[in-house]
Amino acid sequence: MPELKYIAAAIAILAVMPSAIFEGVIAAHTVDGISRNPEAYSKLRTTMILGCALTETTAIYSLLVAILILFVG
Repeated sequence: MPELKYIAAAIAILAVMPSAIFEGVIAAHTVDGISRNPEAYSKLRTTMILGCALTETTAIYSLLVAILILFVG
């Protein structure tokens, strides 16, 4: 049943979509915060980068799982 591993890999990749959406939300709220309070730029930028990095790990892990399913499973 080799078709099932392709379906499983596609399901694992579905975790990338919320990651991309929430990275956009993080960036949008950061820009909104900077426009309201320009003095807080450095704090907001640092927090945004940390939030995007933590959100991006979800996408990287799901990509890793999909690759493992395709080539090892």
